[in-house]
Amino acid sequence: MYKLGDIVVNRETIKKRVSELAKQINTDYAGKEVVLIGVLKGAMVFLADLMRELEMPVVVDFIVVSSYGIETETSGVVLVLRDVNTDIEGKHVIIVEDLVDTGVTLKYLRELFQSRNPASLKLCTIFDKPSRRTADLKVEYLGISVEDYFIVGYGLDYANKYRNCPDLRMVVQIED
Repeated sequence: MYKLGDIVVNRETIKKRVSELAKQINTDYAGKEVVLIGVLKGAMVFLADLMRELEMPVVVDFIVVSSYGIETETSGVVLVLRDVNTDIEGKHVIIVEDLVDTGVTLKYLRELFQSRNPASLKLCTIFDKPSRRTADLKVEYLGISVEDYFIVGYGLDYANKYRNCPDLRMVVQIED
């Protein structure tokens, strides 16, 4: 059984970093339209906050993938459960993710979307666990690095719970 533990990153720090990432994207894509592809379900909170701070025209779409199920460790196998509806050929695309852990999912998504011939393709995440990285992956818009805790909140979940926590928090196992 699990319960919420200590705050790892508070909501004020998250909000500040989202604003900084949006400013960087606004500079990089000034005068261009951008397609934001959110990786559901985790990226929904970050994507909503990020897109409200963007100053260019934005198209939003979502992809649903799974590599965790209800486990606390990734299976290493990425399953596309729902693909995007937007044709991204010739468009500027940013894949928006909640957390880069091993990097396997984002590497897979980069390769998938690159094969669809976008004008540009970049990755954006609010949280990063660099100590867990196994995939060779460059993330152009990197949010906040965190230690190797099992974390929830700000869209991240454990078994579909705790996404609504405004702070990023540890999940701790409790004895029965």
